[in-house]
Formats: sequence, C-alpha cells, structure tokens
Amino acid sequence: MDLQLKNSNVVITGASRGIGKSIATAFAVEGARLLLVARDQGTLGQTKNELEGITSSKVEILACDVTEATAPLKILECTQERLSGVDILVNNAGATIRNMDIEANWRASFELNTFAPLLIMEALKTELMKSTHAAVVNISSIFGREYGGPAQYQTSKAAQIALSNAYARDWVTEGIRVNNIAPGSIAFEGGSWGNRLISDPEGMEEFIRNEIPGGRFGRPEEVADAVVWLASPRASWVIGATLPVDGAQSRSGT
Repeated sequence: MDLQLKNSNVVITGASRGIGKSIATAFAVEGARLLLVARDQGTLGQTKNELEGITSSKVEILACDVTEATAPLKILECTQERLSGVDILVNNAGATIRNMDIEANWRASFELNTFAPLLIMEALKTELMKSTHAAVVNISSIFGREYGGPAQYQTSKAAQIALSNAYARDWVTEGIRVNNIAPGSIAFEGGSWGNRLISDPEGMEEFIRNEIPGGRFGRPEEVADAVVWLASPRASWVIGATLPVDGAQSRSGT
C-alpha cells in the first residue's frame, strides 16, 4: 500500500533511539524528509548516518531538550529553514520520572509528557496549516488510559491523551488531524524493558504470562508501523483516536 508520504516533511521528537528511531526509519522508507529531535547530538548523528545509509531521504537533526522554554521555537525555525515547512509532527519524547522529590517528579513528568508536546504543537500549528495532509501523532501509553506505572506518569499521560482529543476537535477545522498511539510494554536494547529482560529473565517471563496475552513484549517497529499509517493520508478520516499497540495488554476495552 502506498501511504502517500513521499516528500512529506516530518518532525519527530525523542527520535534518536528506541521507538523514536524506529518511527524515523519507517517514515524514511516511505520517502519522507525528516527533522529528528533529541537531546544527544552524538546519538542523533549516528541515527542520521544510519538512515542516510539505507534510504535516500533527507534527514536533518536538532539536539535540544524539548522541556526547555526555547525548544518549540528552535524546532519551528529548523522546520522553516531546513525542511521548508512541516506536514507531520510526531511527539514521541516522554519518560517515567521518579528520581527526585515528589513535587519535582510530578512537575517534571507534566513538563515532559504533557506540556512539551502541547507547546510544540502550538509552535508548529501555522506551518501545519499550510499542508494538504497535516497530522499530529502523540505517543502516549496504555497507562494513560488505565491503571499502571507511577502515579505521575499515568496522570501526565492521561492528560496528554485528553489534550490530544480536545485539540483533534478544534484543529480538524484548520485541516490538521490529531491522534494518539498508546503503546504497551515495548522492549528494545537499552530501554527499560530490554534491560529487565537481561537482568531478570525469569521475572519477565512471569510478567508476560500474567500481563500480555500476545505472549511477548512489543517491538519498536510495530509501534512505528502504526504511527506511519495513522499519520498518512490513508487514515484521513481517523481523528481524535487513541490506538493501542499492546498485544492485548490493556484492559480498558476502548
């Protein structure tokens, strides 16, 4: 199936590793032009080199922390200068934060998981409105829809889903589709589940038996395939949805 993404301009946050890197790869294979955003310049550079080695897609990179006040403007300026606009925004940057005191954990969780995607969306809105197939895909979590994970993570991801649903109704009149992907437990090298598979294989086998009817952890590529389809013109009538990619791990039912 042709997803009609060739030469689309795509901005992806948290794009240097794991799910974000897989999303970037999937868009590059479709012939999209990319701006990859993440904190580490070195890792971004490696990802850029890898993608340019396997595809002919244009790949630009921007090293910045999306929670910094200047990040949305930096991203906007890069899309204008290096991509000449944006058709698709994927807000993938996010994390569980729990290494500070309780108030700091909560504030940092909302800054990263809720406010950063919101402010980047707002910064890029004018550019998105110029596109004929504008789309925003926010990467949330099944634990934004039901119980699971630390309270500050669960709550900030639930807020991300709620803001996406609200913006979907508001922005569709501007020609911009907004949707969510809610991954379950996804394992990759260097990620939290990937590390636990190495450090506690027996515990992870039990976790899979009890929690994931699909019988294994998900792979980043499986999330990426869902993102690319949801962002594409092929999903033109999907607006305000939250799509679980979880091997039936979630129990919310919708």
